[in-house]
Amino acid sequence: MGKVIRIGTRESQLAVWQATQVQQLLLQYNFQSELVYIKSEGDIDLQTPLYEMGVQGIFTKSLDIALLSNKIDIAVHSMKDVPTQMAKGIIQAAVLKRASYKDLLVYKDYSIISNWHLSEAGNNFPPLASGDGGIIATSSIRRKAQWLNRYPNHILENLRGNVNTRLKKVAQSNWHGAIFAAAGLERIGLRPQKSIELDWMLPAPAQGAIMVVCREADVFCLEACATMHDAATALCTKVERDFLRTLLGGCSTPISALAEIKNETLYFKGNIFSLDGKEKVEVEMNCSQEEAVDLGVKAANELLTKGGSAIANNIRNASK
Repeated sequence: MGKVIRIGTRESQLAVWQATQVQQLLLQYNFQSELVYIKSEGDIDLQTPLYEMGVQGIFTKSLDIALLSNKIDIAVHSMKDVPTQMAKGIIQAAVLKRASYKDLLVYKDYSIISNWHLSEAGNNFPPLASGDGGIIATSSIRRKAQWLNRYPNHILENLRGNVNTRLKKVAQSNWHGAIFAAAGLERIGLRPQKSIELDWMLPAPAQGAIMVVCREADVFCLEACATMHDAATALCTKVERDFLRTLLGGCSTPISALAEIKNETLYFKGNIFSLDGKEKVEVEMNCSQEEAVDLGVKAANELLTKGGSAIANNIRNASK
């Protein structure tokens, strides 16, 4: 019997689903594996808003420690949770084919939100009346800033916990709705009928993608994970994460990015918002796939020269 690969995963339903997907993909190439459950700090503290916890790596740190101490052989992460600068000795082993990158609103009463023009891209929609203030929940500073930019008279509430817990909190609250990643709900079959995709909301860098990491010197696991690697998703998420790292480097900032390949061309959109959503700077670029290696850095530098540096500096000062 060959080596059994120990797959580290958080205990949430979504994390286990993702790890099980990796387990099944490994099995297709006759690699045996087992799941090893690890608690993360982000799973233990469900009250403090993520942006107050120094969120970068909050869901990956415990798995990193288990990996470096040889308690597991590989770890499976939602790629948007992985710091752009990974721990020394740990490297990307595979990026799986991306699912939906979109955010969606899970709502309670359509009659209340029907005039919010939720699915319309751009800003060419009628302004809401002053009495149309909504109450929306999210733990994401990025989603909060984009929402307030579009709906400045709304109230944003903090929402923490795994997908199941957050859905339950929405049902029991006085909120009009809450924002979720479509991929997370769809992967475990929990997307409610009362949900609508926010086509105007740009996602977090690497949203919808799954990353597998291993120890740098583990040739066996690197070769095993190479069987599930999707090159197109890896390129797009690299561009998005390069954009994030060049700007500020942390996911506790209102930075969004999306790279897509269409007809051999890579199209990129990125933006940065002030924390209150009032200021926004955005950038769009495209190039051939061959030229896309440093596109994220180029896009970030262009955004900085267009006024993004002032917003970035204010965010840094606010976090001190």
